[in-house]
Amino acid sequence: QVQLVESGGGLVQAGGSLRLSCAASGHTFSSSSMGWFRQAPGKEREFVAAISWIGGRTYYTDSVKGRFTISRDNAKNTLYLQMNSLKPEDTAVYSCAASPGIKNIATTGAYDSWGQGTQVTVSS
Repeated sequence: QVQLVESGGGLVQAGGSLRLSCAASGHTFSSSSMGWFRQAPGKEREFVAAISWIGGRTYYTDSVKGRFTISRDNAKNTLYLQMNSLKPEDTAVYSCAASPGIKNIATTGAYDSWGQGTQVTVSS
């Protein structure tokens, strides 16, 4: 498994930007598909974005397409989520996750390692 630690969350006004980072330890990062999920108070965890370890294909939930960008730096064992044009409805705890495969990486069941999460709050 991969150990994951998120950072970069905070309070931002609507329309602002944040970049989340997910530092991974362990030797399997480069062969892990990676995802970002979020959970708002009183709601279930939902998929935000994912990047496959084969070919670097990316996936996004519809509500963040064109605003968020997922990327990875295998040399630094780090996953990123650049979030632009933030909206109050993006407020949530954001967690990164690692998957050993490339299938169904928009679903929580594909992942076997999770970070603790970082809070993102967008004020109106």
